[in-house]
Amino acid sequence: MALLEVDDIRAHYGGIEALKGVSLSVEQGEVVTLIGSNGAGKSTTLRAITGLTPASAGRVVIDGEDITRVPAHEIVDRGIALSPEGRHCFARMTVRENLDLGAHRRRKDPAVADDLERVFALFPRLKEREKQKAGTMSGGEQQMLAMGRALMARPKLLLLDEPSMGIAPILVQRIYETIAEINRDGMTILLVEQNANYALDVSRRGYVLETGRVVLEGESAKLRTDPEVQRAYLGA
Repeated sequence: MALLEVDDIRAHYGGIEALKGVSLSVEQGEVVTLIGSNGAGKSTTLRAITGLTPASAGRVVIDGEDITRVPAHEIVDRGIALSPEGRHCFARMTVRENLDLGAHRRRKDPAVADDLERVFALFPRLKEREKQKAGTMSGGEQQMLAMGRALMARPKLLLLDEPSMGIAPILVQRIYETIAEINRDGMTILLVEQNANYALDVSRRGYVLETGRVVLEGESAKLRTDPEVQRAYLGA
């Protein structure tokens, strides 16, 4: 059984059907990527998984449990954490306060201290800026903070939404090195990314979304050589 099963989900924004029957799976220990152009439904798929945009049809199953109708604020207890598009750090709070919020549902867990040290080891810059207000940091630093905050929930599945968006290239490379490192440590990751080169490099499998539908899926190495993927997403 896959860790995550998404079965024929549909989702709407008002009268617009944003997802038109998306199905995908993520096995334990994998990095799986969703690629596609703006408006393809990538972020909406993550929002449907986390309950932020509830699916109007279909099923979302995590570790054998159907969570399609579970309220969004309870999804994290099922082992899913989201690092959202645009980062959404709490600007007036310090780095440490943002990270503490990531673990707020496990406040009494003695392992929280170890997880904080692990996040600081992954992102030394966060340790250096532990007392700094998040809103004063660069986009790349805020992306590190958003990922660290999600990891503080100690999820079974980490959802990453556009981690390279609006970030200097040198920091994008560092963030993707960290994604690979987190995965080597055993973290299962579902990655949404417009930068298909980075996404296909770090992932094992991928899905291509267009206008709310999966139009192509397969191993990342094979998607990279697909002429349509090369033309549309790899600049070939």
